[in-house]
Amino acid sequence: MTRLFLLLLVFGTFCMPVRAEKADSTKPTNIEADQMAYDDVKQVNTFTGNVVLTRGTLLMRANKLIVTQDPQGYQYATLLGGAKGVATFRQKRDAGNDQWIEGEAERIEYDGKIEIVKLFTRAKMRRLEGPKVTDEVEGEFISYDSRAEFFTVHNTNTGESKPGGGRIKAVIQPRNNQAKGQ
Repeated sequence: MTRLFLLLLVFGTFCMPVRAEKADSTKPTNIEADQMAYDDVKQVNTFTGNVVLTRGTLLMRANKLIVTQDPQGYQYATLLGGAKGVATFRQKRDAGNDQWIEGEAERIEYDGKIEIVKLFTRAKMRRLEGPKVTDEVEGEFISYDSRAEFFTVHNTNTGESKPGGGRIKAVIQPRNNQAKGQ
């Protein structure tokens, strides 16, 4: 589960690397939920009802969190819709003071073996400086490969864009590089 929470938020907006706060990797993971069920034979842990996960600056909310582990020890997690019908996350970035990454989707999946995060249905990601949104992207499906620091956005939740399947939306705020002499 350690890799899930670190890598889930190592997202990049428009191929820009976004690093989660490194100090979070040494913090304990705390999960609160209305109920928990653990199946030791199948290696499945299910948390339901107002699930809140915290680890350092990482905050995740969902109605349901399912964590499985394969025989090799790789972990896989699925977060399902919370209060607004979406699972959410927010984490401080190492990029500087008060830099954050946050996202939401009806379903968020993480594959610890290949280090890919997938956001399904009403998927959104935002970079923030304090309360100000600097960049945001949304679509029906967002896939993030943490090894390559690359993500794609599609207008269907199958991972492919199809005509008539809707449009993706991106807002990229201008950077004030002129003031820095660049």
